[in-house]
Amino acid sequence: MAEITKKPVGIMETVLRDAHQSLIATRMPTEIMLPIVEKMDKVGYHAVECWGGATFDASLRFLKEDPWERLRKLRDGFKNTKLQMLFRGQNILGYRPYADDVVDAFVEKSIANGIDIIRIFDCLNDLRNLQEAVNATNEIKKREGRGHAQIALSYTLEYWADMAKKIEEMGADSICIKDMAGLLLPYRAAELIKAMKEQTNLPIQLHTHYTSGVASMTYLKAVEAGVDVIDCAISPFALGTSQPATEVMVETFKGTPYDTGYDQTLLAEIADYFAPYRDECIKSGLMNTKVLGVNIKTLLYQVPGGMLSNMVSQLKEQKAENRYRDVLEEIPRVRKDCGEPPLVTPSSQIVGTQAIFNVLLGERYKMATGEFKDLLRGNYGQTVKPMNQEVIDKVIPGEKRSTARSAEATGHTEPELATLEAEMKEWKKQDEDVLSYALFPQVATDFFKYREAQQTKVDAAKADTENKAYPV
Repeated sequence: MAEITKKPVGIMETVLRDAHQSLIATRMPTEIMLPIVEKMDKVGYHAVECWGGATFDASLRFLKEDPWERLRKLRDGFKNTKLQMLFRGQNILGYRPYADDVVDAFVEKSIANGIDIIRIFDCLNDLRNLQEAVNATNEIKKREGRGHAQIALSYTLEYWADMAKKIEEMGADSICIKDMAGLLLPYRAAELIKAMKEQTNLPIQLHTHYTSGVASMTYLKAVEAGVDVIDCAISPFALGTSQPATEVMVETFKGTPYDTGYDQTLLAEIADYFAPYRDECIKSGLMNTKVLGVNIKTLLYQVPGGMLSNMVSQLKEQKAENRYRDVLEEIPRVRKDCGEPPLVTPSSQIVGTQAIFNVLLGERYKMATGEFKDLLRGNYGQTVKPMNQEVIDKVIPGEKRSTARSAEATGHTEPELATLEAEMKEWKKQDEDVLSYALFPQVATDFFKYREAQQTKVDAAKADTENKAYPV
């Protein structure tokens, strides 16, 4: 009998980023992370995701922590493991497109402070909005031999295999299928991976969420079809709206050609470390047990779990909970009208809110949000499918639409880093502060004031500036 070729599957551990972003609104502080880093470093993970996504905003806004400081501390602790971040293309980690010089500076500082792999995505899958971040990463790789650009495409079926080739041509080092809502079914995953493997030699990574209950089976079929890396979370922070559990996947592939070779005893110690923190989060209400179940509606309506819960609270505010099903049925129609964008931040919020307006006002597009108009104007970039011309004529009649990438469409064509630095120079203690300010001007300024109060033990908010008296 011919010997089976060994092809161990890699696992990226998400507990320090997406797992806690999904289950406890990104509220895990650095002090919870640091004591377990040494053990996590021994596992042999493909990578540990620990930065980017919503962690940057949440650190500054809610935890009063410098995200750059967190990254440096984690880098000190992880001696042998690659660190990965999530990066929103031209929007970096913020909510608007930035000029290329800000994108370049952010990529450079991320790698300088310890990031190895940058996973770059765009809410419309418009590859042009990813190119600058890929170029910046490749530039550093050429210069310093560090940095890996992974392009993540938000999962919607039709155009995947064609995109794989384009991504390779862009200069990416690997591809990620980013399935935010847990919509990818096991046998579809196998088909998709096979089709992509025929188009590209780049390593393929799969990211999904357990929301709809199929994720572990999807990983099984994807690994059999040749996927290289899967994203998992250590069990206390797995399942629900998070990822499948690391230990379960390790056990599943044990003794097969895909055996990870990870030590279950070591993984059990890591799980034991996080278990009491999970209990604490449930007790305080930070982790709502609702997010731990299976929500089959995500498969039926192709709507991510986070978007469903947003919708429920918006309808509650309007005292219109009885219109829930109508809104669910309107979402695919609105999505089709605006070129079928993937439902991921911020397009999911834009489509969801517009669907609510359409239902509650009794006439479709009687009123449109500013963001929905911007989407139709092309300010977020181009959708893969065409938009509905009738809707365009009704919502933005006679307006000129842009076909450029998002930075050009919104007028961010000139370098803006120097201007941003001039605005915030009184708070600057490190180059990275300028980037924090660029992404979240108000939140970062509040954090800088807090930081100064901690260092000088003077709280400017309580100071009697007229009489120059400061309480200490």
